[in-house]
Amino acid sequence: LFLKVIWGFLIILSVSSSWVGTTQIVKITYKNFYCPFFMTWFSTNWNIMFFPVYYSGHLATAQEKQSPIKKFRECSRIFGEDGLTLKLFLKRTAPFSILWTLTNYLYLLALKKLTATDVSALFCCNKAFVFLLSWIVLKDRFMGVRIVAAIMAITGIVMMAYADNFHADSIIGVAFAVGSASTSALYKVLFKMFLGSANFGEAAHFFSTLGFFNLIFISFTPIILYFTKVEHWSSFSALPWGCLCGMAGLWLAFNILVNVGVVLTYPILISIGTVLSVPGNAAVDLLKQEVIFNVVRLAATIIICIGFLLMLLPEEWDEITLRFINNLKEKKSEDRADDLTESSVHLRSRSRANGTVSIPLA
Repeated sequence: LFLKVIWGFLIILSVSSSWVGTTQIVKITYKNFYCPFFMTWFSTNWNIMFFPVYYSGHLATAQEKQSPIKKFRECSRIFGEDGLTLKLFLKRTAPFSILWTLTNYLYLLALKKLTATDVSALFCCNKAFVFLLSWIVLKDRFMGVRIVAAIMAITGIVMMAYADNFHADSIIGVAFAVGSASTSALYKVLFKMFLGSANFGEAAHFFSTLGFFNLIFISFTPIILYFTKVEHWSSFSALPWGCLCGMAGLWLAFNILVNVGVVLTYPILISIGTVLSVPGNAAVDLLKQEVIFNVVRLAATIIICIGFLLMLLPEEWDEITLRFINNLKEKKSEDRADDLTESSVHLRSRSRANGTVSIPLA
């Protein structure tokens, strides 16, 4: 348990710092280079390295080592008993690849219009959207506290737009960030619906497959955008390769850490690490003097974060709370009974010392 908590603390710091780092590098890149779709495509290609990283870990830690092909086939069971076929590759990977690209592309578009703090706070609304979609699509248990959290998320979104007096750029930025949170929620719900829960190896296989799909089938989009001069650059040598590789590397690290964290520690700590990226981005933005926190913006950020944390409450949270309160009451009554017994014994010893005898009533 102690080891799990230590790992959890380290994972929280790593998840939070990798997400803050990714977001801030995007903001730095935008100063000289603004091609959000190319950046999305480039960073998604790095997902191909997920399975090799997982297999390296398997070689380093496993007692019974398996060949790469055998391990790959074992992990491909996430697609079904027959493993990964061409039909399943297209059928299962295509919708998730589109949702993945949309989520990241909208997130990058939002970062052009809003500060890193605002975008990371708005993205936290995806927890509320996951609950609403799971409740409607997967028929998950209705929870009043999560409805409250969803309302808080929506309130925070409106307040965030109001923070800049409903300025055009602000509204567009909020729409992009909320769109990113929505597609992320849809991705998670559909993953649970069609693929169920995946272990670390299966997740690594799926992410690498997603990367291959992106490289093979999505590559035509940045090419079209380049030749239509929508996203154009003078030469490949002029590209900010340091920033692009830093962003893609941290994005890959974030996804690996999220999946490793579920294995090594408690899933709730991963979510806490994600929400801590909001104050992390706020601290960086304040140091860079890129954000001025007015009361409305601060209140909106706090409301969204509280809503996010409410979403982390377990389904039986009310029963657990009642059990905890009852245990406390029982402990207090036991302590009181012990105190009364001690005081009565003390009185008897005093009465005997004074030569008096107490006669019990029938």
